[in-house]
Amino acid sequence: MAWAESMKIKGLLVDITGVLYDSGEGGGTPIPGSVDAVRRLRSVGMPILFCTNETQLTLVKLVDKLRRLGFEELKEEEVFSPIPAVLAELKRRQLRPHLLMHPEALPDFEDLDLSNPNAVVVGDAADYFTYDRLNEAFRVLIGCPEAVLFSLGMGRYYCETDGLKMDNGAFTRALEYASGKTAEVVGKPAEGYFRSAAHRLGASPDCVVMIGDDVVSDVGGAQQAGLKGVLVRSGKYRPTDEHRFDVKPDGIVDNLAQAVDMILQTQ
Repeated sequence: MAWAESMKIKGLLVDITGVLYDSGEGGGTPIPGSVDAVRRLRSVGMPILFCTNETQLTLVKLVDKLRRLGFEELKEEEVFSPIPAVLAELKRRQLRPHLLMHPEALPDFEDLDLSNPNAVVVGDAADYFTYDRLNEAFRVLIGCPEAVLFSLGMGRYYCETDGLKMDNGAFTRALEYASGKTAEVVGKPAEGYFRSAAHRLGASPDCVVMIGDDVVSDVGGAQQAGLKGVLVRSGKYRPTDEHRFDVKPDGIVDNLAQAVDMILQTQ
């Protein structure tokens, strides 16, 4: 409980997949205690943002799914996703992206010029990460010297109800290796992502706690940005995550419900 006692918490960043729910067939299932934990945080007025690298759906569809799973009060503006950020960056730099994305996420990009691409955006395409699609993205990168590679997060893997699945970070690494380019990461674990989230909460990073199931992207990324990082033993969590030499979580809890118990007892 030391992490909760040692600071005045002025805001929380909460991961979605693996903390609120496990994705899978039928939209997934809520993690026990998570719906009530969010309600309790709201009841005491704790500022929250739900931070995710989830890019298999548009933001509207993601929020709708979470509401159906029981998070009925969730608002779109409470979800901090890499898609709006990369859209703003593409428009600012007048880039024309090739989208290596899940089809369900494509409507968010419909206002962009996709002809003669000079950028590649890699999201969580899941089953749509085929050789042909990866190679098509590679050809854009290798054929256009000034092409920019964006990765919406750099996760290694995530958990669905039927087990672990490779995340988009692995496919981004393949494109980096083949093309010789280095991806610009938009989303976790990028330091700017966490600092922007803390800014949206109106809190200094050292007063914000990130709660997630990814010891590298959630916990390590948050710590690099000056936040506290708490690891949950749900979602993609593996016992070896507690013994890494490169990332030491500020706290480890069984699930979001236990984290909220500690916060409410000490704040």
